Amino acid sequence: MATYRSASVLLSSDGTRTPGTAALFAEPARRGGTPPWAGDFRPANSAGNGPKNAVGKTFTLELPDGSTGKVVVQGLKSGKGGVVLALMGEDAPPF
Repeated sequence: MATYRSASVLLSSDGTRTPGTAALFAEPARRGGTPPWAGDFRPANSAGNGPKNAVGKTFTLELPDGSTGKVVVQGLKSGKGGVVLALMGEDAPPF
């Protein structure tokens, strides 16, 4: 199982950029298909609580090396550590 953790940017369809940290993982592909991937995104302190009404919407996740991947926000959790967005990747993983 491939994993990735680094600074990244969540880009909305209107061009709004939300900096933060992504923690992602990919599972092995089944029968030669695209490997499923998912993870969490924590908006940076300067980004507040992240994008508004994000659950169910599609965003582009941009990694530091310039690679990108489409993600759908599955859920949002708030706690002492701040806000965490649960992501589900679409297409091939960008890491």
